[in-house]
Amino acid sequence: MHASKNFVEDAVAEVDFDFSPFLKRYKDGRIERLLRSPLVAASENPRANRGVATRDVVIDHSTGVSARLFLPSRAAMAAGSRRLPLMVYIHGGSFCTESAFCRTYHGYATSLATSAPALVVSVEYRLAPEHPIPAAYDDAWSALKWVASFADPWLADYADPARTFLAGDSAGGNIAYHTAVRASQDDGLELGVDIEGMVMVHPYFWGAERLPSKEVWDGAAVFPAYGVDWLWPFVTAGQASNDDPRLNPPDEEIVSLMCQRVLVAVAEKDTLRERGCHLLNRFRDYYVRTGTGGEATLVESEGEDHGFHLYSPLRATSRRLMESIVRFINQPPKPMILGVPRWPFMDVFDYGMNMKRRCSDSTTTTCSMAYATSKIGGPKKNYGLFSGTVWPTNKQAYKGPATAAFPGTRHLIKNMW
Repeated sequence: MHASKNFVEDAVAEVDFDFSPFLKRYKDGRIERLLRSPLVAASENPRANRGVATRDVVIDHSTGVSARLFLPSRAAMAAGSRRLPLMVYIHGGSFCTESAFCRTYHGYATSLATSAPALVVSVEYRLAPEHPIPAAYDDAWSALKWVASFADPWLADYADPARTFLAGDSAGGNIAYHTAVRASQDDGLELGVDIEGMVMVHPYFWGAERLPSKEVWDGAAVFPAYGVDWLWPFVTAGQASNDDPRLNPPDEEIVSLMCQRVLVAVAEKDTLRERGCHLLNRFRDYYVRTGTGGEATLVESEGEDHGFHLYSPLRATSRRLMESIVRFINQPPKPMILGVPRWPFMDVFDYGMNMKRRCSDSTTTTCSMAYATSKIGGPKKNYGLFSGTVWPTNKQAYKGPATAAFPGTRHLIKNMW
C-alpha cells in the first residue's frame, strides 16, 4: 500500500503551532482544522429538521458574515400575536474552528429552537488565524445590528424585540459577552432591541494569573492550562497576551452592561470552570451591591468536561443543561428581594427560613448568608457563596411577589450515569 499524498506532505512539513484537538498550523502557512463536523444544508421545510425550518442569509457581502435562522414552525403558528423569544447564538471552537452550518451546531441550534421555543439566529463569523481577533467581535456586532433591523421576514413576523438573548458556548460565550458590552455603549443605544439576558456555556475567559484549580492538569481534561495559555496570542496574531482585559473583564465593564439577567454554565472537569464561576460571581456581587434587580444564575454539570452537551446531546446532564437554559429564557424577570418574605411564600431551597433565623434578631443592615444550591439527584448543599448588604432594617419593606428569588442562583446538575 502507498501512503497518501497528504500523509507524505504532513510528514515532511513541520508543525508551527499545535493546538490539538482543534487545529495545527504548519510552517508553510497551511492550516489544518482537526475538529470539524460536516456541513448541513438549510431547508425551509420543517419536516426535514424536527419541525424547525431553517434558512441562510448573508449579512455583510464584504466580509462574508452570514447566519442561519431556525424557526420552530409549530410554535410560531401557535404563538399567534405573542411573538417568540429571539436568541442570537454564537458558536464555539476556540475562535478558529467549526461553523454555524456544521452538523454539530445545526443540531444544537435546532434543539434550542424547538425546546424554548425560540427563533434562533446562529452567526457564521470569520475564523482565526486567517482573520485574527477582533474580526469575530466585529462580525457578531454586524449580526446583532442586522437582527435589530428586523429586515428579514421571519424576524419581522415572529420575533419579539423585547425578549432578545445573546448566547454562545466556549469562544462564542466570550464573543457574546463582548457583543453585549458593545450594545451597552454609545454605538449600541440605537439598536432598537432590548437584550433581556445573556447565556454563556463553558465560556472562554482567562488571565495571566492562574487560579488554583488550573495549576494541575489530570491528563484527561479537554483543555490543559498550558494549551489555553497559547490560544489568545495565537488568535490575536501575537498582538495580545493573557493579561488582555478581553479575557478578564474589568469591573467597570461589567457594571456597564445593560442586560440584567446572566446565566453561566460550567462543567466540573473543565479547565475554564473556575474563570466562569468567577465571572458569574462578579455579576452577582454587582447586582447585590447596587440593588439593580439583576439576576445571575450559575449552572454546573457534575462529572462533565468542556462542550460535553454538543457531542452527547442525549445524555441526562445534556438534557438538564438544556432545560436550565429553557427555563432561563422563558421565566419573566424577577424583582430583587428587599427584605425577608412574609408568609405565605414558597421556600423551595430553604433560603428563606435560613435567612429568617439569621436576621430575625438583627438590628443592622447587613445579613450575610449562604444560599442553597439546587442539586439534582442529591441532597441540598450549602456553598457559602452569598454575602452582601442587601437586607434593610425594616423587614416589612418587602412588597414583591411571594415567589421572588435571590439575585444569585446556583444549580448543580448531578451526573446520574
